[in-house]
Parts: sequence; C-alpha cells; structure tokens
Amino acid sequence: MQRQLFLILLLALSLGAGVVAQSTIETPTGQRTLAATMNIHVFPADGQPPEQQSRDEAACYTWAVNNTGVDPFDLSHQAQQESQQADQARQEAQQAGAGSGATGTVVGAAGGALIGQIVSSDPGRGAAWGAGAGLIGGRRARRQAQAQATQQVERQAGQQQRATKEQITGFKNSFAVCLEGKGYMVRF
Repeated sequence: MQRQLFLILLLALSLGAGVVAQSTIETPTGQRTLAATMNIHVFPADGQPPEQQSRDEAACYTWAVNNTGVDPFDLSHQAQQESQQADQARQEAQQAGAGSGATGTVVGAAGGALIGQIVSSDPGRGAAWGAGAGLIGGRRARRQAQAQATQQVERQAGQQQRATKEQITGFKNSFAVCLEGKGYMVRF
C-alpha cells in the first residue's frame, strides 16, 4: 500500500512539475523576430526573455551593419532592382541584331547583281541568289548576336547574385557572432 501511495505521489509530482515547466515558457506572440525575418534561427540558451532577445537582436543587427557595411534589407531592395534590370536587358538582348536579315538581303542582292553582271550578264538572277544568301547570312548573324547578348546578360546577373549572396552571408556571420557572444545559439 505504501508503495502504491509513493508511486501515485511521485506521478502527481512529475505531472505537476511538467505543468509548472510549461507555464514558465513564453508563448509566441505571433510576431516574427528580426532574426526570423532574415531566416536566422536564434535560441536563448541562457533563458533570456523575448524582450531581452529583441533588444539583443537589434543591437547585434546594428553592430553587424557597422561591421560589414551591409544592410540586408537595403541589399534585398537592391537585388530586386538588379533583377528587374536583368529582365529588361534580356528583352533588349532579344532585339540584338534586329534588321540583320533585311540588311543581309540588300547587301546580298547588290553583291549578287554585280557578280551576275560580271559572270553571266544576268544581274537579276545574280541579285536573287545574292538576296537569298544575304537573308540567310543576316538571320544567322542575328541569332548569333542575340545569343552573345543573352550570354553576357546572364553572366552579369550571375555575378551580381553571387556578390549579393556573399554580402548577406558575411552579414549573417557577424550577426551570429554578436548574438552568440550574448548567450544565444544561432543557425542559418
């Protein structure tokens, strides 16, 4: 009987301790922390209250901006502008070499007429052959110009994206170092 009473008492105490432990945990307010908006996970390893964590994150954000010269929110806005510029440059690249087919046709016709006059004294036939060859050559030149322009735009956009990613990583490292110094566990 004493053993059963002891087990019941032990069970009641353990359940009570769980309730007490749960009541001391702060419930989320539904607001994202500064770190969470940057996809950085922060855990208060020393039991810091949410208000303290918010102050520490703000202080570390300022420190990391000053340390790296990078503000991720400004960088995000800049990246959006660069993306829009890259899209516009892609559209312009599709226009590269516009008119090459018509120019090739005219130049080919003129050259063909000249050759036709010299070779067979039939400038009309030579002009027709020359125009066809010029049209084909002009279209090929247009496709090559478009491909080169598109490759250049993609190369520049890729370089900008890599540079932005490196800057953000540098900022996150500085932010994390600061928070870890204040007793938080940080992952990103």
